Amino acid sequence: MISIVILGTGNVAKHLYDAFSATNQVKILQVVGRSKEKLAVYSKLSEVSMDYGNIKEADVYLIAVSDDAVNEVSQKLADKKGLVVHTSGSCSLDDLSPIQRKGVFYPLQSFTKNKKVDFKEIPICVEAAQKDDEIVLKQLAHLISEKVFNISSEQRKTIHLAAVFVNNFTNHLYQIGSEICDENKIPFELLHPLIKETANKISVLNPHEAQTGPARRGDKITINNHLRLLENKTHKEIYSLLSNSIKKDYEQKL
Repeated sequence: MISIVILGTGNVAKHLYDAFSATNQVKILQVVGRSKEKLAVYSKLSEVSMDYGNIKEADVYLIAVSDDAVNEVSQKLADKKGLVVHTSGSCSLDDLSPIQRKGVFYPLQSFTKNKKVDFKEIPICVEAAQKDDEIVLKQLAHLISEKVFNISSEQRKTIHLAAVFVNNFTNHLYQIGSEICDENKIPFELLHPLIKETANKISVLNPHEAQTGPARRGDKITINNHLRLLENKTHKEIYSLLSNSIKKDYEQKL
């Protein structure tokens, strides 16, 4: 039985809490956070606390807070004997500088409030300062996921950067597409099958092979027509920037 304390009450903390609560090989001793309202969600099954000076002894401490707060929170665990890990994609192992037994437990997924995920399919990237602690993190990760990887801090920063492109930026483009539909009284749901197919293709084709559209074909007339339709200056700039990037990528083959 691995005992853990979760520090944080945001989306990552809640999803990890739910995942570990579903296994009988982990005991969540405590959830620590600054919001009394958010802590109430955990109080039925676990002990909760707003006092960072009264944290229980545990095998593993999971810091699931904003990147800017990781170092500050870790300093409150400097006297603990357990393994202290953060769940950030962009913070390095050294951001836990005052800690001797330290590591990273990074689930590579976008977590949204009240949106359930299948943790078995989520890659978990682990790293530890000591080999024995790396083994502990792998054991912990395998309890909730079938995809566990040893990833260094430098590699993780690069993965996080790539994730921003394929997830955060892509979702922003969905938002722009939704706005265009709304402005023209078109149901955005018409695009749902296209969005799903685009995502599904990546599992069987690499992105270069999967690319389609007017920029890929070098269709200047369609591109210019689209630019004329766009009234929002920012949307026009994004369309031009992405189209030019695609054209440059395929220009030798056109």
